[in-house]
Amino acid sequence: MKFSHDPNLTSIAEKVEQGERLSFADGLALFETDDLTALGKLADGVRRERHGRTTYYNVNRHFNYTNICYADCKFCGFYRTPRQPDAYTHNIDEALKIAGEAVGEGATELHIVGGLNTKLPFAYYTNLLSGLKRAYPRLHLKAFTMVELDHMAHFYKMSDEDVISQLIAAGMDSCPGGGAEIFREPTRSAICAHKTDADRWLALAGKVHHAGLKTNATMLYGHIESVEDRVDHLIRLREQQDQTGGFQCFIPLAFYPENTKLAHLSAGPTGVDSLKTIAVSRLLLDNFPHIKAYWVMLGKRLAQVALHYGANDLDGTITDGGELTESYSVESHNEVKMNKGEIKTLIEDAGFAAVERDTLYHPIAELSAA
Repeated sequence: MKFSHDPNLTSIAEKVEQGERLSFADGLALFETDDLTALGKLADGVRRERHGRTTYYNVNRHFNYTNICYADCKFCGFYRTPRQPDAYTHNIDEALKIAGEAVGEGATELHIVGGLNTKLPFAYYTNLLSGLKRAYPRLHLKAFTMVELDHMAHFYKMSDEDVISQLIAAGMDSCPGGGAEIFREPTRSAICAHKTDADRWLALAGKVHHAGLKTNATMLYGHIESVEDRVDHLIRLREQQDQTGGFQCFIPLAFYPENTKLAHLSAGPTGVDSLKTIAVSRLLLDNFPHIKAYWVMLGKRLAQVALHYGANDLDGTITDGGELTESYSVESHNEVKMNKGEIKTLIEDAGFAAVERDTLYHPIAELSAA
């Protein structure tokens, strides 16, 4: 059956229909096609076969415990040196206040990430988790990227397993997917020379999975990376998932260069590029349950469209506690927040069924009725 005017897309569609795994070359062909409508239809078919019209969201809050960091990644507008006037580290009481506000707004998840601050003892992290868990035992603590775990192991001279087990004992419930950026060299070193390399990031994710926790995974796109870099990134994630099976969601992160060391670049990825990236991710990551259209970086309107290009999750209501999440937000001129009614309307207006979930993708309504 002729699926598209693009013969490569037609042959790939046949492989998808037959349940065959797509190759690196297929990934390149998907990015290179100019038939955006056919690409979207192919990814949407996979999405609907898995999830129907269900689109997930959660009520969450981001908590950046410190912005002090030595990594100085070129894409990051978040980090500060200790002597900069707007550098900060939150104490436990401040964390409890932010968590309390989140719980009061109905949050089921606190997303905890921060810079690599060499002034903090390891006990800061365990005390942060245990204090939050004692005060709010039902709040899911999604805490610390693989980059942060790598920093802890090296800086405090601990084994990976010891770091992970102590954090779990203190209250860590899962890990976010940040710090993956782009795996392939030399691009990775060009944008984040002092950060965990690809093999280390993937190995740590596997160790967290073996410890029984779920994680997410990200890819930062729209900067200096090539299409080959993107496909390589997706294939490596797929291979790791084959081994340890703990990734539950993939989040493509659109890069915007304002206020970063890459500010000389263009104004970020186009809408077409973002929709292609969502669609290709859904098609290549056949072993990832969920693909997220992260509305904070895509913008609300494009995130709606992305639901027709393979995404089945919009992330959450997100209040950032005063600091921008990630390095830049396309919505940064507005408050980085939606209430439940707004996010449900966004999903339903796109033609999908909005389902509130917890961090592990259990529907909240079902949990409440149990």
